[in-house]
Amino acid sequence: MYSSLKYIPSIFFKRDLLQFTFFVTSRCNARCPFCFYWRNRHAKRDELTLEEIEKVSASMGGLLWLLFSGGEIYVRQDLPEIVETFYRNNRPVIITLPTNGVAPNLIIPKTERILRSCPESAVVVKVSLDGPGEEHDRIRNTPGNYDKAMETWEGLVELRELHENLQIGINTVFCRENQDMMDDIIDFVDTLPRCETHTISLIRGNPASDEHKEVDLDKYRQAIARLERDLKGGNGKMYHFSLAPVKTAQDLVQRRLIYETARQSRRLLPCFAGRITAVMTEEGDIFPCEMLSDSMGNVRDAGYDLMKVFRSEEADNVRSLINRTKCYCSHECYFVTNILFNPLMLGQVARQYLELAAGRSRPA
Repeated sequence: MYSSLKYIPSIFFKRDLLQFTFFVTSRCNARCPFCFYWRNRHAKRDELTLEEIEKVSASMGGLLWLLFSGGEIYVRQDLPEIVETFYRNNRPVIITLPTNGVAPNLIIPKTERILRSCPESAVVVKVSLDGPGEEHDRIRNTPGNYDKAMETWEGLVELRELHENLQIGINTVFCRENQDMMDDIIDFVDTLPRCETHTISLIRGNPASDEHKEVDLDKYRQAIARLERDLKGGNGKMYHFSLAPVKTAQDLVQRRLIYETARQSRRLLPCFAGRITAVMTEEGDIFPCEMLSDSMGNVRDAGYDLMKVFRSEEADNVRSLINRTKCYCSHECYFVTNILFNPLMLGQVARQYLELAAGRSRPA
């Protein structure tokens, strides 16, 4: 597996693009009412072609973390080729592939191809689960989603037996509709074989109705406290890549900070969005993160040179806006970089790491 140690200097200098998110499509085969990408959902927009993506990827350097998003990423027929392009050109240490699990007939064979062609990357597949059984289908307004997601999970478990670089987990969106089900959801996820992570993501962005964001933050705090107790009791879930214990320790710090950020409605950490992170839409627009509408430019206008866009005056203006307005959000992906690449936070991560180690060393 590719070493992540070479990215340590970026903790202090933050001059390199280390985390890259690519919205490969806005098309989706689900109808989740809390989706923040709902305005573009199901639209067949002018997606970047594989040839265009090759040029963009070739303009970039090595990546610590490559994330794909959408829409449902597996509806793109050329998803394996897209991932392979980034693997060949950018050697990501971690590749994250989220899915709603609706199409196991697409997800399993495409994931298997990706695993075979990207053997040195940790490939993380996260399946969405927002309620137990039929509640999942109701919350997501997608009949049959739960059964298909479980079929997808079974297929991923079989792939995990064959491919050491596959890590599989569950993502739950914490929203008004399921905030009273969190213990039931966590109990169910605990029964899933080979599950290595369970992320509870506080609803974010601008869904079709703000009613979905009417959550009780104390219930979110209780849910993340449950996950923490399980981890420190030695029964929690943890990835199996080399720096997994550090990532898990960071998760504990992150969840507390997300809660406090939402509770206090203000930024608690410097944000490195647009400095070591970038987001590209299916049409080639570049943003510092997926929560902001201020574009840095478009790769098509820059001859597919992403770094030209990233280092442009327009990009500098967007970064300046982020600093000036002290914008904040609860997006887990950006808390990862804001914690791990902030030297002032490493003490907190180290403390959680030691507490986790102590919990796992206790006799059962």
